[in-house]
Order: sequence, then structure tokens, then C-alpha cells
Amino acid sequence: MSSKIKQGFEKKLITLVIADLHFTKTISVNVKQGRKYLQILSSIREAGLIEPPVVIFSSKERKYLLLDGHLRIMALRELGEKQVKCLISVDDEGYTYNKFVNRISVVQEHKMIIKALNAGVSEEKLATSLNLNITSIRKKKIMLDGVCQEAIDLLKDKIMSENVFRILKKMKPIRQIKAAMIMNDQNRYSHAYAKILLDGTSADQLVDETKKKKLSPAAAEKRIRLEEESIALSENIRTLNDSYGANMLHLNIIQSCLKRWMHNEKVANYLQKHHPEIHEKFSEIAGMDFFTMKVIS
Repeated sequence: MSSKIKQGFEKKLITLVIADLHFTKTISVNVKQGRKYLQILSSIREAGLIEPPVVIFSSKERKYLLLDGHLRIMALRELGEKQVKCLISVDDEGYTYNKFVNRISVVQEHKMIIKALNAGVSEEKLATSLNLNITSIRKKKIMLDGVCQEAIDLLKDKIMSENVFRILKKMKPIRQIKAAMIMNDQNRYSHAYAKILLDGTSADQLVDETKKKKLSPAAAEKRIRLEEESIALSENIRTLNDSYGANMLHLNIIQSCLKRWMHNEKVANYLQKHHPEIHEKFSEIAGMDFFTMKVIS
């Protein structure tokens, strides 16, 4: 086995004519009204193109195919640019990089803004580059103030509204961590769900205990019961997540064994003749995709 690592890209950038690049996916005309496109347009206008688009040369079609950077190319066209420096991929063009690009989380965005401000970029220039107003930049800058590091680590790569962190700030650190764990277990990161967790927080776990609304004994008992059920459900989900990998491994081993049996003509014929119900079930399991839970035809 070769110990050499195959490079995914050519070492040097290549300058290409923008008009000669061919998109590998259809872009809606409405995308130009979206925030993401406007941010890219503002960023290129203010600071130039920072990340080069990724292309691959199709020897069959004799042209360069755009794998990643469709919105950047659209923005460059709108700004009147004729050429662009591109990164050349040597990988199969059947795998487009957009399939593997994740949206940036609000925590990552916060860290990028802090890093830019610490590097001397003014709030005004940063706001213009990101197509935001100064107030938004300042809110994003202080978004994590008052949130404990453990809760931040639990939610750092999750896609959610920054308003969720504003709600967490109203809780004490221990409760912040518990709320973050519950959100992860339930895979729910909406502002509304965070508000439910806040409403279910006892006064002694709030930063400002005086703002806790007084509840009737019946309402308080109901809230405590809901909280206990939510915690129990979260613990069950965490237990299932911990055992998922081992269970999937066992299932795949069993399935591989059954496939060998069912591909053995003597074994398959014997089962079909003497134990048809077992033959039917073994055939079903052998043809099952455990990742989608659909039977493969």
C-alpha cells in the first residue's frame, strides 16, 4: 500500500475567464435578494475575493466546471469582473463540494467578528463587508458575554439564532449547561424551545430571581413534572446515542452472516423448503439498508 497522500488540488491557482466557467447546479434568480448573497457581494466589494472558487477541468466536455463558489462568481459578474483566480481540483467532478459545506454557526461567526476587530478592522468596515448594520455587529460581539464556556462548547457548532444565547444569559451557569444538554439531546435549538426551558427554570437558577413569575401551586407542579420528564427523555436519548455505534456494528455483522447464508444455494433452498418463514425473514434482513431503514430492491 502506497504511503503517499493524494493531493486534492493543484498547488497553483489559475486565472480563468468568468464567462467560460460552467455552473454545476442551478441557482434561483431569487438568491440575489438573500442575505448570504448580499454579504458575499459586500465583502468582495470591500475586501476583494478572499476564498478562490473551486473548479475542475472536464476532459470530456473540454471546459472548466465550477464545483464550489457559485455565489462568488455571480457577485463577481455583478461587479463587472472578467477574470478570477481559481483553485483546480483533481478529484472526481461527480462530488461537488457544496454537498459537504456546512452553514457557519453563530458561535463561529462571533469568533470571526472578534478576531477581525482584534486585528484592527473597524466596526464600520466589518458591517459593510458583512452587509449588516453597526448595531448587529455590536450585538454579535457581546453575544456570549455571560454564557459559561461549558455551555458554549456544547452549542458551538449548532445552527441556531443568537437569541438563544440571550435567553441562556438569564440562567445561572449550571442551568445553562443543563439547558444546552437538553437542546442537544432533543436536537431542538429554536428560540421558542429555549424560552420553554427558561420558563421551566426555577427562580434560584436564574440570574435575576426577582423576574421569575409567580405560579400557582398547580402550575408549578405541572412545570416540575414536565421538566422531570424532559430530563428523563434526554437521558434515554443520550443512552441510545451511546449504544448506537455498537448496535449498528452488531447489526452489520449479523447482516453479513445472513447474506452469506442466503447466497449459499443449499442453505437457502433448505430454509425455503423446511422453514419458509425463517427464509423470508432472513432474506428481508439481508436486503435491508440500516442507514435509511428501507429495503433495497
